[in-house]
This record gives sequence, structure tokens and C-alpha cells, in this order.
Amino acid sequence: MVPGHEEHLPELRLEAWEQSKITLNLYLQIVGKVQLALMPRKNHWWNITFLVNSKGLITHVMPAGNKTFEIQFNFMEHKLEIITSNGFCDSFSLEDGLSVAAFYHNLFSRLQELNIDPRITPYQFGLPEEHPIKTPFNELTQFSSYDAEYVQRFWRILVWTNEVFIDFSGRFYGKTSPVQLYWHHMDLVVTRFCGRRAPQLPKTANISNKDAYSHELISFGFWAGDEKVRGAAYYSYTYPAPTGIDHEPLDPAAAKWVDSNGSPMALLMYDDLRATPDPAKALLAFLESCYQAGAGLSKWDVADMTVFPLRDM
Repeated sequence: MVPGHEEHLPELRLEAWEQSKITLNLYLQIVGKVQLALMPRKNHWWNITFLVNSKGLITHVMPAGNKTFEIQFNFMEHKLEIITSNGFCDSFSLEDGLSVAAFYHNLFSRLQELNIDPRITPYQFGLPEEHPIKTPFNELTQFSSYDAEYVQRFWRILVWTNEVFIDFSGRFYGKTSPVQLYWHHMDLVVTRFCGRRAPQLPKTANISNKDAYSHELISFGFWAGDEKVRGAAYYSYTYPAPTGIDHEPLDPAAAKWVDSNGSPMALLMYDDLRATPDPAKALLAFLESCYQAGAGLSKWDVADMTVFPLRDM
């Protein structure tokens, strides 16, 4: 570990907090589906994501009759907060032993008191995503682990990564997503688009994918690891993937191309990034090399979309 990185780039061993990671992911999915029920549609599902802030993760501002409200995961104090535009604030503790079902009932009892009804029925919006779980949230008691130390470590990494992603996103003139956390797989993402339509997906494709992949894109993200990748990692993929992209050079040297569901994905393990003398510089180099690989082979107008320093304009 390089001295000076300990606070914002802490160790995050997946095995040490995997059950807590799954529980937190399911908490986030519940609140994410509140947004899905209440938020007006926005392209590529940007209306249902979470944003990183100085306390944790927060929803977008959601409409609720004659008021608006936000829901915040406060990882400084480990509590869930509901904040409304008419001055109401309520919260409950996030702690070890709080099952997914208990989280669900705590949240919805408070929303009911506020006359907010997202209409998340157990078998419509109430089932977990990206997990082989068929039990609805309001009955899910087997996940109740909450390791406050590791949750806070994860959030601190998100805070640092968010800043690097914001720096990177400001270097591109084309359409760029916010830096946002998607709750289905709990990854922090920023995406660039060239403006061209992507090949149409089959009619049988999931409607969420049809909207997410409507246009050519290069996406960059961070996630804490899963059953396939056993550790936190940064990644990037180009859609549609151009032929030969997995032979393009990547920076830093530890980055590599891997197969992801039959398509090339660039991967940089978090522990390898932590070991570099300047992690921010190394991460920006990784993001830029992934972009150059995808944009070059896909024949994006790289020069036209590049933001230069004002002194060079």
C-alpha cells in the first residue's frame, strides 16, 4: 500500500464483507424502485440512479403531490434519511441485524406517514434484481448483515472515484452521463456517447437494455466485485464492441482485456490501482486508454469531441 492512500483508498476485501455487500445492494434496490415508480422518465434510466455526496448516496429529487423528497443513505452516521421539501426529516438506523424485510417495512411505514405511495407491489417491483432470489423484499429475512466499517470503506472509495470520473467526464464535448450509481449491480458509472444509433436489439430483448443501449457508447465503471470477479475493480466496455478492441493497448500495465458475456471488457483491479504511486493519474490513464481503444476503432470523431484547456483554444 502506497503511504497516504489509506483514508480514501482503503482495503476492500470482498470475502470480508460479501454478505454486507449483498444486503446493502438489496437496500439500494428497494429505494431505487421507489424512484422507478415515482420519477419521470429520462433517457438511459438516468432518472432512477443514486448520486454520491459528502454523507453517502442520495436519490434524485422525487415528486410527491404538493411536495418533493429525497432518500439518503447516510454512511457517516449509518442511517437512512427521508427529507422532504416541506421541512420533514425522518430516519432509521442502518445496523447489523437489519434484514431486508425490516428495511422495507421501516421505509414504507415512514413513506405512508408522509402520504407517499410509490406502489411497489411485492411481485411487480418488489423482487430483487441481479440475484437468484425469488423472495420479495418484504419477506426477505435471510440477508441482514451490515458491517459499518466496510460499508463506509466502500463509500469512501466511491467518493474518491466520483471525483476522478467527474474530471474525466469534463474532457469530452459529446453527450455524457452524470457520474451515478446503478442499483441493480451497485456499480458507479460514467458513459460517453458519440450520437449515433446503435444496432437495434431483438424484439425479445429486455426493455431496459433497449433504452440503455439505444446509442453507441463507451462506459466506464467501478464495482465491488461479484461471484465472477472476486475483488473490486474498474472496468470499461464499448457498445457495440468493434472487432479487435481486445488487442488494443491499455494503461497502466496491470490493466487487461477479459471476456464479459461474450464481449471484451477492460479490467483494472482496485488492489492493483492502490499499489501505484499516483492512483488518480493511473485511473485517468486507464479511462483514457479504454476510450481511445473504443472510439478509435468505432471511428468516433475523437478530435472534435476532445475538450482542450482554455489556454489552448
